This record gives sequence, structure tokens and C-alpha cells, in this order.
Amino acid sequence: MNDGPPDPGSRELLASTRTQEVHENVGELTPARVGIGRVGVSLPTAARLQLRLDHARARDAVRRAFDADGVVEALIATGRKVIAVTSAAVSRDEYVRRPDLGRSLPVDAASALRRSGVDRCDLAIVLCDGLSPGAIERYGPALVERIAAHERFAGWSIGPVAVVSNGRVAIGDPIGELLGADIVVVLIGERPGLTISESVGAYLTFGSRAGRTDADRNCISNINARGTDVDDAARRIVGLAARARIAGATGLTLTDDAPPPLPPRQPPPVR
Repeated sequence: MNDGPPDPGSRELLASTRTQEVHENVGELTPARVGIGRVGVSLPTAARLQLRLDHARARDAVRRAFDADGVVEALIATGRKVIAVTSAAVSRDEYVRRPDLGRSLPVDAASALRRSGVDRCDLAIVLCDGLSPGAIERYGPALVERIAAHERFAGWSIGPVAVVSNGRVAIGDPIGELLGADIVVVLIGERPGLTISESVGAYLTFGSRAGRTDADRNCISNINARGTDVDDAARRIVGLAARARIAGATGLTLTDDAPPPLPPRQPPPVR
């Protein structure tokens, strides 16, 4: 029996093994680059190659051509009326360099929305390619169907779905205004990161019109197979829309978990 002090080398080996086990366990819970190790001051070869691959996927996602026709066909197959338009950004390069153009509707797009014959609806849904067209192709039609068919929207009038190429979030404002929508939901491809390149963000705006800012919107982000799934995202979007209708507002005063603010009190009638 050895009653002497433990071998320092054994302590270091045990600590290293435990650290590795912790890193492996954390790695199962998150796609973040945690505990990937190092070689000297550099990443291991496998981790470095994976990082370069993910970076390439993110770049490709932004530049990818949007299959608007495929999205339109998928929506029409579910019985939805659809209007396809393009923002004032006429090319992908211009879209990336000029965010302001992605927020604007050209004259022909505005005319197409006016010709829809809809000048009043409770809800309008807009699908934008954003910075990840592939995300909208993958998740957009399913999200629209889950939202529009939700039982809480029974009795709501839902306008035609606008499918926008080279669109930014704020393009939902002129679209909602032209359709006379009380609430606009913009589903847009989010900027790709180095862990996922296909993710959708949902932005809700009550009373869309020119001059609205991000402070006037509610956002649900990270909608994808590894984040907020389609069913949960649709449930949260519908819940926020229903609460926004009661409150008459979206934005900073409306959250997922707090009761909606009461509408302004009306003065008693003069008798």
C-alpha cells in the first residue's frame, strides 16, 4: 500500500481527462465551437477545416439565387393567393451593397399589389429571401401554412402572400400599407452564421406604414431544425399577433410572456 503523495503526472492526466469529458458533454448541447482543442496556439486540423467549410457555406448562402418560382408554386399548392414582386434592388450585388433599396418597392411592384383587389385585411404575410434565400425555400411555405391555418386566426381575413426577391425586413411596411393590413408578418432569411447558414426570422408589425422602425416590431429568430422549429415558431407568431391585436401595438411594449398592455381608456359618453 502506497501512502505517499499522489503522483503529479497522474493528477494532470486525471484533470485533462475530466476537462475532455466536460467539453464533449457541452459539445452535445450546442453547435458552438466549444472544447475543440488546440495544437500549440492553433486549431486542430479538423476543426480548422470545418471552420473554413462553414465560412464558405455562409458566404454562398448570401449570394445564392432565390428560387422565388418554387416558393410561389409551393404556396399555390396549399391554396394560397400569392403575389411575387422584387424590391428596388435589381440584382443580388446591389441588394448586398444597398440595404436601402431592399426596403423599397418599385412602381411595378406597388402596382401589382394594388391590382390584387385587396385593400383591407387583418393579417398579411410576406416572405423575403433576405440574406439566406435557402432558408425561405426550405421553411417558408410550411411556416405560412401553419400560421394561416391556425385555429386562433379563425375569422381573421388574411391577404395574399407576398413573395419578395431581394427584400429586407422593412419592405413589409409598404406592402402592409398597400394591402390595408392591421398586422404584417415578415418571414425572412437571416444572416448566416458559422454554425448554421439556413435560418428564418419572423418580424411582426402592427399598423405598417412608412417610417416604422425596428422598435415598432417584435422578432422571433433562429427558426430552423436546430433552433426554434416550425411548429413552435408558428405558435409563438400567432400568439404575438393575437396579443398585438388586443393591444393595438407591437414592439417594445409587447413581449412573449407579459400580458398585453390595455388599450387606451375611452372617456365616458357625454349625457
